[in-house]
Amino acid sequence: MLNNNKGISKQFGDDEKWRLALVLETAVLQEAVLSMNRSALQIVLIVTSEGKLVGSITDGDIRRGLLRGITLQDCVDMVMFRHPLVVPSDFGPEAVLQIMSTNKIHQLPIVDINRNVVGLHLWENLKSYGNRRDNVIVIMAGGTGTRLRPYTNDCPKPLLRVGDKPIMHHIIERAKSEGFYKFLISINYLGKMIEDYFGDGSKFHVEISYLREEEPLGTAGALSLLKGVSGAPYLITNGDVLTDLRYGELIEFHEEHNSFATMAVRQYEWQNPFGVVHLSGIEMIRFEEKPIYRTHINAGIYVLSPQVFEFLNPNEKCDMPTFLQRLKHNSLKTIVYPMHESWVDIGRPQDLHSAQKII
Repeated sequence: MLNNNKGISKQFGDDEKWRLALVLETAVLQEAVLSMNRSALQIVLIVTSEGKLVGSITDGDIRRGLLRGITLQDCVDMVMFRHPLVVPSDFGPEAVLQIMSTNKIHQLPIVDINRNVVGLHLWENLKSYGNRRDNVIVIMAGGTGTRLRPYTNDCPKPLLRVGDKPIMHHIIERAKSEGFYKFLISINYLGKMIEDYFGDGSKFHVEISYLREEEPLGTAGALSLLKGVSGAPYLITNGDVLTDLRYGELIEFHEEHNSFATMAVRQYEWQNPFGVVHLSGIEMIRFEEKPIYRTHINAGIYVLSPQVFEFLNPNEKCDMPTFLQRLKHNSLKTIVYPMHESWVDIGRPQDLHSAQKII
């Protein structure tokens, strides 16, 4: 990683957060992801060992690369944008804002005459942006948590503690840090315990209401209980998913692509423990030694535009895959959002133990 290079560290100083976004051109994508997570600047600047800018990588570049089959062990130049916009250090804030607004970018590198990186303009530092979001976050918390028994015998899964607080407390806290303050919690199994803990949200400085399922309706079915749906897109998350995903970016991705429904997906890979023989009849065509297979799995986080709720029938049991297929059948654009952030689906005791270690 670039940040271990003493020459570069001396050149840029140690008190500038944007330095965490600097990554050497010889690095692999995994290092870029780690750098992006550390800096929280949503961009990585690819530089030579002397600090000269050769390209940039954004969240979107990484996600598109993952969809193309690129892995986190591939070199950063596989997804790098080689001609990022830059400005010299003497550009004033008005000019910088105009460039960023016109080109719809939130980060703009600052370079010297030799194209060495000397800073990074951030949209949020130049203009108040996205401090308070009116999107409603719906948290699905009605499941019985059968696979987590005996932990869930007398405690709903979203109230199981990870670290010093319940799973759902982490989710709300994470969303609140991005400016979200409106929450709807869908409850059924031991729902009174959830209501007693979170109340109306005032003690957490947010607003919380409840969707009360008389019987389990499934993720999409529970949404049929919503009243007066309108306004901004809704974000829906399972109440047992812990992630560093930025909910705001997922919503912006949904809006930028004019989608009606967006599902967050995560790349999952597994290795066959045996050598695989490919045949044509009795003739061996080729042989693969313990091949690795990759696919995209549902991460349990979605964004839905208000218009789609009319395709739900009141109190009809319906899971989300079925609902998304219904939307596609009605020619409503449905897309995926490939994520690389940390993600834990706490469905089994071993998942709970893993989450404890991560927290």
